[in-house]
Amino acid sequence: MSDKYDDIINMPHHVSQKRRHMLRLNRAAQFASFAALSGYEDAIDETARRTDCKAELCEDDAAELDEKIKLLGDKISEEPYCEVTYFVPDRLKSGGKYITVSGNLRLIEEMPRQLVFCGGMRIPLDGVVKISV
Repeated sequence: MSDKYDDIINMPHHVSQKRRHMLRLNRAAQFASFAALSGYEDAIDETARRTDCKAELCEDDAAELDEKIKLLGDKISEEPYCEVTYFVPDRLKSGGKYITVSGNLRLIEEMPRQLVFCGGMRIPLDGVVKISV
């Protein structure tokens, strides 16, 4: 070792009379890393998030779906129980996801073209891909 620091190497550690000793955890926090690009991690996660494409129904599937909607319409006074799978577009990027819900159907509205369930949930008919009665 060099003789350069021999005069200070064995000196006692300074203890302040005015300030309390800082805990190691607090001392370490001063040197912790910080996010230089705030929001960057969220942007990466959003880009990596996968969405589904909306599938177009073939004529046979569309006809079957129309038949089931008609069947539900005929039994609407009984508030029939059904399970509906429909497409929900993503608000932030192209695509979306398919959601399946079930419950008692209260009403089929013709003008806004939607299914109204007893709990108040509304599903647009344009997004429906499957109905199980």
